[in-house]
Amino acid sequence: MYPTVSEVLALPALRQGRPHVVAGSAGLDRSVRWAHVAEVADIAHLLRGGELVLTTGVALPDDGPSLTRYVADLAEVGVAGVVVELVRHWSDRLPNALVEAAEHRGLPLITLSRETRYVAVTEAVNGLIVDAQVAELRAAERVHETFTALTVAGAEPGVVLGEVTRLTEQPVVLETLAHEVLAYDAAGTDPAELLTGWPARSRVVQLGERTGYHANAGWLVTVVGARGHDWGRLVLVCAEPPPHRHRVVAERAASALAVHRLVARDSDTLERLAHRAVVTELLASPAASAELLARASALAVPLTGRRLIGLAVRPRITATTRQSLSTPLLLRELAEATALAARRAKVSALVATDETGVRALLALSPEAHADAVLQRLAADIHEARASAPAVLAVGTTVTGPAEARRTLVEAAQVAAAALTEETERPLHRLRDVRLRGLLHLLADDERVTSFAARELGPLLQRDAASGSRLVQALRHYCAHGGNKSAAAVAAHTSRTAYYQQLARIEQVLGVRLEDPESMLSLYVALLAHDLTGDPTLSGEENSPGRAAQ
Repeated sequence: MYPTVSEVLALPALRQGRPHVVAGSAGLDRSVRWAHVAEVADIAHLLRGGELVLTTGVALPDDGPSLTRYVADLAEVGVAGVVVELVRHWSDRLPNALVEAAEHRGLPLITLSRETRYVAVTEAVNGLIVDAQVAELRAAERVHETFTALTVAGAEPGVVLGEVTRLTEQPVVLETLAHEVLAYDAAGTDPAELLTGWPARSRVVQLGERTGYHANAGWLVTVVGARGHDWGRLVLVCAEPPPHRHRVVAERAASALAVHRLVARDSDTLERLAHRAVVTELLASPAASAELLARASALAVPLTGRRLIGLAVRPRITATTRQSLSTPLLLRELAEATALAARRAKVSALVATDETGVRALLALSPEAHADAVLQRLAADIHEARASAPAVLAVGTTVTGPAEARRTLVEAAQVAAAALTEETERPLHRLRDVRLRGLLHLLADDERVTSFAARELGPLLQRDAASGSRLVQALRHYCAHGGNKSAAAVAAHTSRTAYYQQLARIEQVLGVRLEDPESMLSLYVALLAHDLTGDPTLSGEENSPGRAAQ
């Protein structure tokens, strides 16, 4: 907002006096808050700092100690510089004591070899300052208007951060108070370089004010929160101390982010959104980029040098659950329960929701006991007060980010297959789903659908037309390995009535149920039918020759 000493020296009002810097050139980038004419030696106590002192030197002493004290006093109060006209007191050069003291203090000392109208200088300098202040106020007003519009529109964090970089041209990062990166905009710089080692770098940057500049880190930091609840920090990465307008931008952006969190409290948290973005990219591409690895590390989930395990959590949604609780709310609840369980187990994990459930990628240290960790996680998630029971499944343990996609996909496939199982397990693995898991992988194959239609179509049509429960009777028969007595008990039907149902099934399908291949085919068809969930499987392909098989 304020001009520097160099900029002031370039003004025509001073240039006509032929300014010459005789000492303190390193301080020419100091800001000039005001131009002040002072013809007395004892002036320092009347100044506030930042002034450019203009003098003819007529009242200044000639002895060295007094001149040294004069410079020291001015430097103590923080004046921007001293301009001395070489006309009335000193005609050709300044005393050595004055020059040496100014150089020692790093105080810019400028001489003018021509008589100069100081009133014109003060008018020019102070006018320049006022114009800069007005421009700053107008810029601040535009900033307020911009972020007010973003707040009213409910702009997402990415949009808010994009506006910050547009206005400041500096990288910006939104982090939690635990120093995990929620969102960022690298402003055209290398994201990997920006995020590498972020949590460790951020922990050392502590400020005692809500907005402040940390010179060693080169960070302008402002706290993000509302209603007395602080939940994050907005970091503007700038090597040099930022101008006031950048502080305004950071503070208004923090306000917009805080309001967005309040308004969007019924949606996924920023942490879940950040985790979902990384998980989505891992699923989309088997080769993890340096930027993606840095983003995961910035979320306190390092993916290199770790054993990675995919975890899938699927809710068992009943009719009652669907009526009392929306699916998105249930998934968010499961996601938070999973994240909390990971924190309690001291396990780094990416936890995100998708359309059907929760995906998590656990990053275990090489020394961790994987089975013990998984059992503890499963127990904590099941014990959480979720609104619906859940199925937990894990994929194969892998050793690098390039294989993260495989373990995530496996976990999701196991969870989907396990949903149709009647057996309750704390944790499902690939070996647990067996044939059901294979059929789940092939569920979208039209050949499997056609097979189920050929095997069960006539029976499904009979049940639909007459209201019979032959398919259910067949299900009990297959589930009990052909044991008719056990199947009748499971069906809560008398043996006589159940045997009649079996005879009717054989008649409709034209098969002998005691034939091992027939029972196996029908059981596989039932599993495939359960996976498709299609009650309208057609029996059109059931030709007359089907009964002869």
